[in-house]
Amino acid sequence: MKQNKNIFASTLFILISLVGVAQTSGGPPPPAPPPPPGLSIDTGIYILIAIAILYGAIKTLKEKA
Repeated sequence: MKQNKNIFASTLFILISLVGVAQTSGGPPPPAPPPPPGLSIDTGIYILIAIAILYGAIKTLKEKA
């Protein structure tokens, strides 16, 4: 009885392994979709940094006054 369980477990392990290999051995993956249209992130970063520095300077000056 124990030998039958071992054979059954081994058979299941081999079959599951074969299914896993069969699923991954397709062709190359499909190409990635093109990026969405619009502006890139770094377009206005310098303006954003300048506004942040200006805002911080104004807040600091108001706290000191």
